Amino acid sequence: MLSDMRAALFDLDGVIVDTAKYHFRAWKRLADELGIRFDEGDNEMLKGVGRLRCMAILLELGGLEMAPADMESHAARKNDWYVELVSAMGKDEILPGAEEYIRYLRSRGLRVALGSASRNAPLILERLGIAGLFDAVVDGTTVAKSKPDPEVFLAGAAALGVESAACTVFEDAAAGIEAARRAGMFSVGIGRREDLPEADIVVRGLYELLPGEAGGLGPRGTPCPRP
Repeated sequence: MLSDMRAALFDLDGVIVDTAKYHFRAWKRLADELGIRFDEGDNEMLKGVGRLRCMAILLELGGLEMAPADMESHAARKNDWYVELVSAMGKDEILPGAEEYIRYLRSRGLRVALGSASRNAPLILERLGIAGLFDAVVDGTTVAKSKPDPEVFLAGAAALGVESAACTVFEDAAAGIEAARRAGMFSVGIGRREDLPEADIVVRGLYELLPGEAGGLGPRGTPCPRP
């Protein structure tokens, strides 16, 4: 339950900020170069997934094979384009209620960590001006396994010094919800119930979890519980 959590682990993309549009533009540029048809629907398969696995998925979409060294090279080029885009981000791109909810949790004495597959997480947090809100940052530079493996969240709990069962994960991707389940953590899905059927509860955004007139850690309004 949200009211029982002692620590919060947040995904970055789609939870705190919407960088999916920048990922899409960079992957689309690479796909066009490789002659692969790639649209926003295809981009959904890359959410919450590590860079090289994304590259593998892109090649699968195009029916192509590529040597590992070439995959690394193309993925690095894609990342360079992505970094150019996110380097121009500002505080106005934080999703509604995200900063307010994190500050609220901290005011209640909860520990807060970021658990993201993105290797650019520190850069994005700095651009958004919220790096100081996190007690720990676990990202693609510090863990080897991508979600749905629970490594990133287990590492986050360890960094915060909190048992997994006392942590709540905030995620917008099915792979991240699965990772939270494998870690033994309560999960809050950000998005739609049909896209996140395994989440313990689903809300449209962190703004729905801000305290109402009665206060408390529960969401304002009625979240969609897991069936």
